[in-house]
Amino acid sequence: MSLHPRRTGWRFQWVTILWLTAVWVLLWGDVSWGNVVNGALLGVLVTTGLRMTPVDFHGRVHPAALAVLLGRFALDLVRASFEVSLVALRPRYTPRGAVICVQLRSHSDLYLTLTAELVSLVPGSIIVEAHRLTGRLYVHVLDVETSGGIEKARQNVLDQEARVLRALGSDAELAEAGLSRSRRAREVAAR
Repeated sequence: MSLHPRRTGWRFQWVTILWLTAVWVLLWGDVSWGNVVNGALLGVLVTTGLRMTPVDFHGRVHPAALAVLLGRFALDLVRASFEVSLVALRPRYTPRGAVICVQLRSHSDLYLTLTAELVSLVPGSIIVEAHRLTGRLYVHVLDVETSGGIEKARQNVLDQEARVLRALGSDAELAEAGLSRSRRAREVAAR
């Protein structure tokens, strides 16, 4: 794939146009010919008119790992919402927050962004800064005690990155990050 945004393949452009069309229709909340046509026209306008950096994606979607990622994300949402509500409702309790630096294993912009978004969507943590050249995320944790400590909060971010990589990364990207695809493969590598 060419690094120049105007020279990317039409296959990739059509995927982007279809995705933008779907987002447009979802934003309007009504599936009609007008919304689909306007979404497609807007998708063509955005992909041809705006200079976008190409997304460097060499992996593929792994359905089982994606199910684990989404299931764990839903579980984290429920658990963290409950923990944040307990912190908010405790009388005379002042949460002890912290900003932690987490060095991610992958240096891909795509995986850094996905990890940062998933971490920020969980209540009680938000990304303060993402440094793409070093692959570091600076995360504000609402309450260190509720999170299980600074190292536990850091490990939660690394675990989220590992789930993202297993769901979308190629075998080469996993190996580069020091991860394997499955639990069984990890057990074999540990022996």
